[in-house]
Amino acid sequence: MGLLNRLFGKKETVRKREGNPDVYNAANDNDRMNWGMEKAKLTLHYFEACIANPKKDQHYFSIKARIEDTGKIEHIWLMEPSFDTDGNIFGVVGNEPIDVKNVRINEKIGITANEVSDWMIIENGRLIGGYTIRAIRDGIRGNELANFDKSLGGMLVDEGEDYFLPNLDTPEGAILALENAYDEDNLEKAISCKDFHKEAEFMLKKAVKMEIDEELIASTSELLRLSFIKNMQEHGMPKFNGIKRAFKRQNVSEENYIITEICHYPDGGKSEQKFNTYKIDNQWKVLGLED
Repeated sequence: MGLLNRLFGKKETVRKREGNPDVYNAANDNDRMNWGMEKAKLTLHYFEACIANPKKDQHYFSIKARIEDTGKIEHIWLMEPSFDTDGNIFGVVGNEPIDVKNVRINEKIGITANEVSDWMIIENGRLIGGYTIRAIRDGIRGNELANFDKSLGGMLVDEGEDYFLPNLDTPEGAILALENAYDEDNLEKAISCKDFHKEAEFMLKKAVKMEIDEELIASTSELLRLSFIKNMQEHGMPKFNGIKRAFKRQNVSEENYIITEICHYPDGGKSEQKFNTYKIDNQWKVLGLED
């Protein structure tokens, strides 16, 4: 795990330290890195649950902390992580810090959930979490990518599996909540994850080159709702049990995200689909599929 000690800086580079692992820097304003750190926070509940009750094939746990010292910031991996009853996190500094001086290697420190910038588990040789690692890897090409993968010690880095809570707090969670409703054959719950009015508005704006009034949106919304119900009743609801899912975001606006869902099936198959999602009354709703 040599190079998994910190990711930070103004651009993706490699810094050499004699007697210590290389340090890979990645832009703090980089969209991939920001999304990786946000995803780590949103899925931290899964890491905490695995710490409390590790699976049989999970043998490595680490969490990355955002450390600030007199205006300097460094993201450092902590070994031997643990949680207290208030959700605070403790761990041992895994590498000698470079930019901050208020923590030392092998020192046990505590952080809050707000200071988490990543977490990772190795499960049966496969990386779980490690979102900033993935962000850096996605920006590397050629020989540098081969060296990066070699330094991971043979750990498999695939598209991963994301563990968002299935609720309407995030666009990914709304998709998972909808798919859970499908698994439960719960039509009422599935409808609650959607917003046909907003879906109708989007659809009409794309298709109709004329002024769209509220009456047209309302009538189209009702048609979409009835069509959805009829389709579920006649053809049954799709099933997602056993499917591993990862997500990518395209930020259209603060209230509108296009979400790519990557599904990996137990038989080795794979599919991708894009959802239009929208935040309405502080809840995310799933609209239609995007082309």
